[in-house]
Amino acid sequence: MPKFCLISELMERGCISQCTDKIELLNSVKNKTLSIYCGFDITADSLHIGHILPLICLKRFQIVGHKPIVLLGQATSLIGDPSFKLEERILNTEESILIWKEKISKQISLFLDFNCDKNNAKIVNNKDWFNNMNILTFLRKVGKHFSVNQMMNKESVKRRIVSENQGISFTEFSYSLLQAYDFSELNRKYSVTVQIGGSDQWGNIVSGVLLTRKLFNRKVFGLTLPLLTQSNGIKFGKTETGTLWLDPEKTTPYKFYQFWINRSDIDSINFLKYFTFLSVNEIHSRWKVNMENNDDYWSAKVILAEHMTRLIHGNQGLLAAKRISSCLFSGSIENMLLTDFEQLKQDGIPYVELSGHEDLVQSLINSTLATSRTQAYNMINSNAVYVNNKMINNTKYYFKNDDKIFGKYSLLRRGKKNYYLLCW
Repeated sequence: MPKFCLISELMERGCISQCTDKIELLNSVKNKTLSIYCGFDITADSLHIGHILPLICLKRFQIVGHKPIVLLGQATSLIGDPSFKLEERILNTEESILIWKEKISKQISLFLDFNCDKNNAKIVNNKDWFNNMNILTFLRKVGKHFSVNQMMNKESVKRRIVSENQGISFTEFSYSLLQAYDFSELNRKYSVTVQIGGSDQWGNIVSGVLLTRKLFNRKVFGLTLPLLTQSNGIKFGKTETGTLWLDPEKTTPYKFYQFWINRSDIDSINFLKYFTFLSVNEIHSRWKVNMENNDDYWSAKVILAEHMTRLIHGNQGLLAAKRISSCLFSGSIENMLLTDFEQLKQDGIPYVELSGHEDLVQSLINSTLATSRTQAYNMINSNAVYVNNKMINNTKYYFKNDDKIFGKYSLLRRGKKNYYLLCW
């Protein structure tokens, strides 16, 4: 029976935003073996980095003996959670959701153990209980326990109601009741007593706590994790150029690695607490030594980037990301593989498709590294242009077959950091 106080550690790591009845929850987690769940709606064919923290949190519970349950909301995915969304979600088809569910299930296996003895992780589907429930049963069984006044006072709902351009449909308004019933049904079927989720789920989670008490007279708990946001306030699942996905076909290991390596030192320390199993004391002590010695051997952002990339993409994905990074920033590209260039083309650096007998000046214009032939001439004459990291100062230079790595790629660079991939 678990004795380690995980709630205290989560608090020390800054991983708890809110929880219901903190003292009783702390004692329950410490002295009992619990079933704990987190729900994910299937809104795309991949999870993104905003989903990592709750999955890591479930893993922490599993390590100390609790049973993690992941709810994939095939039913609720047909509705869409309105929590703090500015506009109505696009309704996806059942066929798409079913395909996406299989892909996401495989990604979840990166985090949780489904083959341990006593506390195997389990994936469940809320369509199992909603599929055979008609609207009258739902209204009588669930709807009667909720006040419309209270539902309208939820911050996420109020924002949509007062919006001049976008209200909220009854479909999305009812979402909170569906999630609440998920919690009560998981309590009935699997003895789940704790739900975790992002802080934007607090209202939905509390609704589930209350409904379970009203239906079964049982006490359950809710715990929310901080939403990870960037300096511009955008949720951590998004970046300036779009969502950072866990699927390598949507976000390459190289781009994934670069995202983490470019975090600030302070953010990297916080993320090490969130995402790794290094102790808080070890993180702070090693960081202190690093700062005192001005030594990059243990750089927080390097440790973070390596840990996160290995977790999602394995050792091969990490090696590829590090190889590409090293080759680009050291100026030596001899060790790059064909697959490395394919990653760069997918989302690593800008690229342009070229055909025929291209000259260097025109390629600078086509790649937008230069806005005119005059500017391109000036760049070349000032020794600022490189092809495959070799400086070219000939304004009449034409690309040769030797410039085409693997017969199809050339790296065009202006200055130290402005890369463009030429694809032949």
